[in-house]
Amino acid sequence: MNSLKIFFDLEVWQEIFGSIKKNKIRTIITVIGVLWGIFIYIVLSGSATGLDNGFEREFKNVAMNSMFVWAEETSIPYDGFKTGRFPQLKLKDVEILKKRVPEIKYIVPRNARGTFSGGAPASIVRGSNYGNYAIYGDYPEFTKIATKEIYDGGRFINDSDIVNNRKVCVIGERTMKDLFEPNEDPIGKYVRIDNVFFKVIGVSVFRGGSPFDSDSDVFIPFSTYRILYNTGDNVDWFNIAAYENVNVLEVEDKIKTTLKRIHRVSPDDKRAFGSFNLGEIFNKIVGFAKGMTFLSLIVGIATILAGVIGIGNILLISVKERTKELGVRRALGATPNEIRGQILLESVFLTIIAGIIGVVLGSFVLAGINYFTLDLDDYPYTNPTVPISFISIALFIMISLGTLIGLIPAQRAVSIKPIEALREE
Repeated sequence: MNSLKIFFDLEVWQEIFGSIKKNKIRTIITVIGVLWGIFIYIVLSGSATGLDNGFEREFKNVAMNSMFVWAEETSIPYDGFKTGRFPQLKLKDVEILKKRVPEIKYIVPRNARGTFSGGAPASIVRGSNYGNYAIYGDYPEFTKIATKEIYDGGRFINDSDIVNNRKVCVIGERTMKDLFEPNEDPIGKYVRIDNVFFKVIGVSVFRGGSPFDSDSDVFIPFSTYRILYNTGDNVDWFNIAAYENVNVLEVEDKIKTTLKRIHRVSPDDKRAFGSFNLGEIFNKIVGFAKGMTFLSLIVGIATILAGVIGIGNILLISVKERTKELGVRRALGATPNEIRGQILLESVFLTIIAGIIGVVLGSFVLAGINYFTLDLDDYPYTNPTVPISFISIALFIMISLGTLIGLIPAQRAVSIKPIEALREE
């Protein structure tokens, strides 16, 4: 009840503002120190969240625990084979890998031309329009690892297409614009891929930002690709997704070890099989973002503490300068709790003001960063924000520290004896 009385006492607030006015420069510098702490916390923590959100956006259509594995060139002679041999991945490898590496959730063999895997791009013609585009031989399970959004009215490759070796294809948005007239629906129409007619069954939506997609990619059934390009059971690479909560590095190592056994490659050969582990990269990014958030918390709290200590010093000086005034108040009947409450209220007030200003400034900076990175599709950064709960915790810590530090000058003020204070000159 006494605390509420002090809080709503106009004279108390007049004394607080009078004290602040007497020490304007020192108060402003100290408040800046406190607000700088929460400002740093807001900006660093929000930036880490923006980075995390950016990479989630970039890879939202790809399973986070996914990887690519392909064959390269052997560098160690083994089992009668010389160095420089090129192992060839096969369809039968899929079942062996599933059996020996139970952490694999999905494994999809893929073939392609006109990409990093080599081979000339496919020549695609429709009427007088034509172009060269990357073409993929795929299974329906591919969409479980890398989501493919298809325009309304279309679909991706299904199991029936694989079984029946159907000549159907899914084309990219740019391919559609190159080969078809504006506003023409390509679904159900035919295009000629390397002199073989294929029916268009879907158009894939290109969202941009991902290094694994292009707006001109063409997808056909894996079985049809084998016939069209006479690849037999050969596979260019495997797209693999591991189960959640498994060590993706260990899974990658198991996969390579198994492939070395299948294709009679030395266990010590580091160059025979290449890989790109998206799960490892994503985990590093998440770890970096968490590290930045933790660092921002430590730096922010340390800076806030330094600023709050400055507030305590200012209040100590204020108490020293107001010794006679406080003595008069004690002589007129002011209780120790009232004196203590006034000093604590001043400490908490300055801390709250500094915290609010720091939060507002930090929010403006994050809003500015978001504005300038909003249209940068190739930059993995978006929506740098800090949860309200985190801000509330930071403010609570600030107020708690302000209260604890304020106890020192408050106790000093209470300890002043009225008679001795009245003797002060």
